Amino acid sequence: MDLPAHSPSRSVLGLGLRLVVRMYRMHPLAASVAVFGAFLTAIGIVGSTVVIGWVTDNVVLPSFEPGSTIGLTDALWGVVAVACVAVIRSAGSVMRRYYAGMTTQQVERSLRERLGRYYLQLPMDFHQRSMAGRLIAHADNDTMMATHVLDPVPFTLGTFFLLIFAAISLITIDLTIAVIALLIFPAMYTLNRIYTVRIEAPTAAVQAGVGRVSSLAHESFDGALVVKTLGRAEAESERFNASSARLRNDRIHVGNLRAVFESSLDALPSLGIAAVVLIGAYRIDAGAMSGGDLVQVVSLFTLLAFPMRVLGFFLEMVPRSVVSHRRLQTVWNERLPEVRTAPSSERPRSSRASTLEVRNVSYTYPAVSRLDDDEDAEAGPRLIQTQAPQEILKDVSFSVAPGQVVAIVGGTAAGKSTLCSLIAGLTRPSAGLVALDGSDVIELPADTRADHVSLVFQESFLFADTIAENIAFGTPDRTRLDAAMAIAAADGFVSELPRGVETVVGERGVTLSGGQRQRIALARALYRQPGLIILDDATSAVDPVVEKRILDALRNQLDTTAVIVAQRLSTIELADSVVFLRKGTVAGAGQHGDLLQLPAYRSLVEAYEEAST
Repeated sequence: MDLPAHSPSRSVLGLGLRLVVRMYRMHPLAASVAVFGAFLTAIGIVGSTVVIGWVTDNVVLPSFEPGSTIGLTDALWGVVAVACVAVIRSAGSVMRRYYAGMTTQQVERSLRERLGRYYLQLPMDFHQRSMAGRLIAHADNDTMMATHVLDPVPFTLGTFFLLIFAAISLITIDLTIAVIALLIFPAMYTLNRIYTVRIEAPTAAVQAGVGRVSSLAHESFDGALVVKTLGRAEAESERFNASSARLRNDRIHVGNLRAVFESSLDALPSLGIAAVVLIGAYRIDAGAMSGGDLVQVVSLFTLLAFPMRVLGFFLEMVPRSVVSHRRLQTVWNERLPEVRTAPSSERPRSSRASTLEVRNVSYTYPAVSRLDDDEDAEAGPRLIQTQAPQEILKDVSFSVAPGQVVAIVGGTAAGKSTLCSLIAGLTRPSAGLVALDGSDVIELPADTRADHVSLVFQESFLFADTIAENIAFGTPDRTRLDAAMAIAAADGFVSELPRGVETVVGERGVTLSGGQRQRIALARALYRQPGLIILDDATSAVDPVVEKRILDALRNQLDTTAVIVAQRLSTIELADSVVFLRKGTVAGAGQHGDLLQLPAYRSLVEAYEEAST
């Protein structure tokens, strides 16, 4: 459901109409009923003016003539006709309103579901270079604004039906009056087009401002501890206030344009009515039309004022929806990794320790870009490069036999965390291959990879839910749960909590200490009984005694292969072998004692030893 890039040959209105058609195709049944309701409403509106004109000529005006009597039959027919058109108009209005709202909500839900699937399926490098606040704005405000254009669509289509029926009605009454009407309607459409062009860029600025404010708010809330610790509350408030003030000014500008437009649009039908009354009086005097005809025409003009305003609302919403949809397209234009599935019988058993082989792996971080805060609706959202591509790993090779523990050692920015993401299949290597039991890990089906490989980060993320839910993500198997907590050395402190595993932790696990969060995250990984577990400095917040207990349990109680980013000498000494990374390359691999012959490795290990004493 992608829109083409803007070009002079494609107006925003044209893009908006294409967007409406494609969204209607997502839920055609509800949309069709809404349009049919608009058709009935148009018939009811024009029919009501015809009935009013007939009643005026045959019931109302004759009653003022001396000696005249009104036929009961005519009066009854008038009542029946008024009731019929009222029922038709009411039924059409109910169908249009209900199913138009249903269509909008269904499409909005579908867009959010698609966006959510993209967020989950996109590789980690997308999330690493995307601001969380902007992603939230996409899922909330942009999705809502992209579908708001659907609300007035049935009524807008009904307006076109209404104009056709009204034109036929006016021509049958009087050609002169019809000409006046045909001049008023193009004038109203022209006014709408001028407004659409003028509102386009300010609307884009408002949408960009919403994303900017959301990003700042999320960043400040997420970093509340840092803000308070460094005394940056006032500076953050000023930064947020400046962004909010800019958004406020943009919205006021849009409001001013809208106020002028709506006032002008309201005035045109009134001017048309005045012209119709003046010319209609002359035509009645000339005997070209009756008083009922004039009442019918004036009623028609009065009833047309609101539908034309709805048409203006539709034209007003088109730029907003196009801009919002373009912002969503910046996500949908991202390349999704190929989704592979495999029969359950072909999936590797997660209880068997895996063989890991890293062959000539290199990785370069792609250029980091962001959406321009001052994006222009004419050109669509612009991406600004904020960081050039950066090579992190180069020609890394090593292998790990089933059941072995290998320690990854290296200084800051050596590429340890990046290597862990590559081994876990979260990131695709720029070159080379990570093989798990002989299969490319990146090509494994996602569910197979998740069952077979577990990665535990240094920064452990917990959900605001129970400990059991954080570990099992569903109804837990209590035997597996207890075993995972025991190996992760989490059983002790969990049993002392008020409700044990049913204790609800705070958002991001803030009610637990750093070491406790790490042990819960480790238990989460172990619960799945992986064939390969990767610990990215995942025990840094626990004391060495607890860490040794955890690593001994990993070696002795599990049939698993382990890759551990180690920054403690005790951890390194527990490993079967060591891979020493330096500036993104393997500077040495082998036993810890053998690697001590390398000056750079020895200096690093000595620094670790000094830090632990």
